[in-house]
Amino acid sequence: MPLSTTTDLSPTTTAKLNRLNTLLRKIGPVPIAYSGGIDSTLVAKVAYDLFGDRALAITAISPSLLPEDLEDARVQAATIGIRHEEVQTHEMDNPDYTSNPINRCYFCKSELHDTLKPIALQRNFPYVIDGVNADDLSDYRPGIQAAKERGVRSPLAEVEITKAEVRDLSRALGLTWWEKPSQPCLSSRFPYGEEITIDKLRRVGRAEVHLRRLGWNELRVRSQGDTARIELPAEQIVDFVNQIALPDLVEKFQELGFLFVTLDLEGLQSGKLNRLLGIQTDRPTQNPSTSLNTDSYSLPMA
Repeated sequence: MPLSTTTDLSPTTTAKLNRLNTLLRKIGPVPIAYSGGIDSTLVAKVAYDLFGDRALAITAISPSLLPEDLEDARVQAATIGIRHEEVQTHEMDNPDYTSNPINRCYFCKSELHDTLKPIALQRNFPYVIDGVNADDLSDYRPGIQAAKERGVRSPLAEVEITKAEVRDLSRALGLTWWEKPSQPCLSSRFPYGEEITIDKLRRVGRAEVHLRRLGWNELRVRSQGDTARIELPAEQIVDFVNQIALPDLVEKFQELGFLFVTLDLEGLQSGKLNRLLGIQTDRPTQNPSTSLNTDSYSLPMA
């Protein structure tokens, strides 16, 4: 298969794409932890261009993944042409996850990669790779440490591709979903310390799907007890208030199980709940757990 190439990019981004091709060719056709988000989908596209039918994307299915997002992942994989498999994960069986501590993502990614690691080993793959990008390293992401401990590689981060460059590359490579909003797992909608249950995940998920169907695609519905707090980009708030039938919206959310419905006047901010930890997410973290050392990667055998 040919390398992924395009002329519709800046010289810097083109150089990073070339480095990504070189790195993936060196790594080989290993399984991709594929969520259907634009990051892992870009990795899947470039891997497919390099390896064809030898490339493999694997999606983990759990209550924290919306059925609509799973369907998106299936459609995108089929559009690319990459082989796509699905596996069940069981993080909801782990009280260290459902109790929602500040390192909840560590237990989520531990479950994910403890599920993917045997698949890789059984098929004689040296690595699993994921869609972590360079910007992710400046946020509080304990899941990155869990992945590192299990030998996972992050090609986008290794060649310093940012989120904006992921979108530029996706558009240049003809991926029509290049503007797709980021969609962190539904468990990120709950304040740390509030127990996560399947019913709560379902409630938040259906609320977000309802708003998407009304035309508001970039959003979060934060769940705090029995209160839904809607976050939209700040520039969309006035239009939202003027265009939405608010009584109907409140009625719908109450049907889903919320008692109160609020609108966050600050607007959508990724990682906003991390403020409770006193963590600054707009500059590189000094936490060594999120640095990438690529000198020796392998899948632990035990």
